[in-house]
Amino acid sequence: MANEVKTGTIFELDFESELRLDKNKTLIVVLKQGTAEVFGAELTIGLKYEFTRGGAVFTWKGCTLEVFGQSNESYVFKATEPMLMYLNCHMMLEEMRRVAENNEKRGPILMVAGPSNSGRSTLCRILLNYAVRLGRKPVFVNLDVGQGHIGIPGTIGALLVGRPSNVIHGFSQEAPLVFHFGYLAPDSNWDLYNQLVSSLSEACIKRLEANRKINKASGIIINTCGSIEDEGYESVLRAARAFEVDAILALDDRLFSKLSRDLPKVSKILRLRKSGGVVVRTPAQRTKEVEESVTEYFYGARTSWISRDEFYKLRTLPLYPHSFEVKWSELKIYKFVCIDSPPLSCLPYGTTIKKKSMILGSINPGPDILHHIFSVSFVDSPEDDIMQANVAGFVCVTSVDVEHQTITILSPQPGLLPNIVLLQSEIIFVDTVHGY
Repeated sequence: MANEVKTGTIFELDFESELRLDKNKTLIVVLKQGTAEVFGAELTIGLKYEFTRGGAVFTWKGCTLEVFGQSNESYVFKATEPMLMYLNCHMMLEEMRRVAENNEKRGPILMVAGPSNSGRSTLCRILLNYAVRLGRKPVFVNLDVGQGHIGIPGTIGALLVGRPSNVIHGFSQEAPLVFHFGYLAPDSNWDLYNQLVSSLSEACIKRLEANRKINKASGIIINTCGSIEDEGYESVLRAARAFEVDAILALDDRLFSKLSRDLPKVSKILRLRKSGGVVVRTPAQRTKEVEESVTEYFYGARTSWISRDEFYKLRTLPLYPHSFEVKWSELKIYKFVCIDSPPLSCLPYGTTIKKKSMILGSINPGPDILHHIFSVSFVDSPEDDIMQANVAGFVCVTSVDVEHQTITILSPQPGLLPNIVLLQSEIIFVDTVHGY
């Protein structure tokens, strides 16, 4: 008997509307007719896109979509207001770029700020894609250590964006500038976080000034962390000053008011509404996203194909990391740790102390480092300023042999490590893929 041809559910979208996909289902979306985009990246007619964590497919002029998979939660929404606001922001930035280009000046530096689950990352991705589609090459800066937009979670970084993002997997990670933080939340060590932001801002501005005319005028788009209270708010202010931002998009009313008051030198501070399509992620979903981000770093993004005749998936991992042993004696392992300051009564009169201090602690190899992610530092020794140095990449300790004093390392490249200085992260990654 001939194979039965499986068909999906057809959605007809009117102009300026979007299909919001069920975040709890794996769905395949095919653009059948018209034009559509996902976070500013255009879909190709006939290609099949797999969404595993929800998403939104938007159209400016109308389109026909076919969706494969069981879901009662996907729906069409008239998304005129938020997308028009984002388009207006893009047009504002493009005008600033044209002025900068004509005067051979640095392009606009934009910061997107807001609480967790407010759509900061989505807005950054849309603005970056719209800029690239016009031939611009902006720098994307990610200060959100909880998400691996650049590098992996537990880091901050910058990336020159030269082409639109992959619809599913985001921007190509070619030659990123990444700094090791080691924690998934900035409040684990505010002093370290703020110092790293300063180091990253200096490196980005220097590169932007030295860049070719088209890249220089393209500017920078900055995604901040979701902590906007107390020390989190102070960190946003520090970042805005360090990067010398020209414009801020605030996704929160109170934050907008405070930034307008405290940053009078910023020429444009705009209040944007949070999109109703923003997916609120649970702690379990965030943990899963961290694991997926690390898996993609070592193995690449999973790809899927669906046959013409029946609905099935063949999932593959495109990269093949290397596993090898390293002697303990060949490694120097460190970790940024916080120490509590002594009681004020133990210090000289008039001394001002901070709640926590940050030190670089030496880590002895042993069972405690099993499954931890480590950043490979560019420094030659811990005496160098590690916070001023970006990292070469990441490795994972997959086994520890105490008897022979060796560890087995999972690495994107073969052979010995390019550097012997490793910085430990709190991220745990149990490699269940290697070996198939």
